[in-house]
Amino acid sequence: MTAGFDSMLNGCRLLPVLTVPSEAMAGPLADALAVGGARCAEVTFRTPGAERVLKEMAAHGGLVVGAGTVLTSEQVERAVAAGARFVVSPGFDEEVIAKCRELGVPVVPGIATATELMRALRAGLDIVKLFPAEALGGLRTLRALAAPFPGMRFVPTGGIDASRLAVYLADPAVLAVGGSWMATSAHLERGDYKDIRRLTVEAVEAVEAVEAVEAVEAVEAVEAVERSMT
Repeated sequence: MTAGFDSMLNGCRLLPVLTVPSEAMAGPLADALAVGGARCAEVTFRTPGAERVLKEMAAHGGLVVGAGTVLTSEQVERAVAAGARFVVSPGFDEEVIAKCRELGVPVVPGIATATELMRALRAGLDIVKLFPAEALGGLRTLRALAAPFPGMRFVPTGGIDASRLAVYLADPAVLAVGGSWMATSAHLERGDYKDIRRLTVEAVEAVEAVEAVEAVEAVEAVEAVERSMT
């Protein structure tokens, strides 16, 4: 087994999903995300220069950077060579998973059905990406899938925006949430790194607010148990 995706993220519950058309954008983008409080990012393999972008952002040092939209074992090799610390795939592919394990990099495959979840379990995985989350029915679908698989945790991605972030994070089955609203293609085309930083700050604050509530609830639960024992 490879090092866990969750331990690699070290509590990072916000995963910016980035489609970056130019290597020249990588440095300013990494700066904006890191200054905004992001600690990790997923660079999708949807553009010809994705490897160069990934390499540049990985070298930044302020982010744990992985590769997304990885479809083949050959892309896994290229992503890891460019510095990817983890791999995310839109679907479930045994060859992609096998190559990730061979190279010692965590993999998060995409799933959309209970059948795919069962395949993930047989493969020894306990973290999957629900994709496309909102198109599949959002949190209702996630909860329905999570119910028969209590040990599975999810990274929902696809159609999620700032208004839905906290709702997803509040569900105990959700490890992290992926989204592109913080750094859209429009932001990058006009070089609006200031707005990327602003949206990242707002998203990080939303995550922290959810975690503060969870911390209070955890303390209250412990206190309730202690009272029941006295």
